[in-house]
Amino acid sequence: MSSIDSLQRLAHIIESRKPANGGDAGQSYVARLLQKGPDAFLKKIGEEATETVMAAKDIDCGGGTPALKGKLVGEVADLWFHSMIALAHYGLSPADVVAELERREGTSGIEEKALRKALHREANDS
Repeated sequence: MSSIDSLQRLAHIIESRKPANGGDAGQSYVARLLQKGPDAFLKKIGEEATETVMAAKDIDCGGGTPALKGKLVGEVADLWFHSMIALAHYGLSPADVVAELERREGTSGIEEKALRKALHREANDS
């Protein structure tokens, strides 16, 4: 079973929790976040991103103990989960993210960043 299969299963669960699909905000954390709107789940993404950074810094300061590495994995899982809620809200899925990563495969990160900057400049110039 692939990782994308696991992500797709989770994406289907998140999709089923949307209030429009019958998700009950009284019974479901995902439904509650989606019912509150983007500010709620985007705030959670920001919090989880910060907690991910702090967990990584703890590894830097405290050594690579299994407990600290486990904390980092847990925080990244929280970040991915809340990001998946945002994807669902905007009609996207993990497959869209995987496709973008595959598109970038073999491209230098430096080249990719330069291309994005050039495209951004073009968009602003038009």
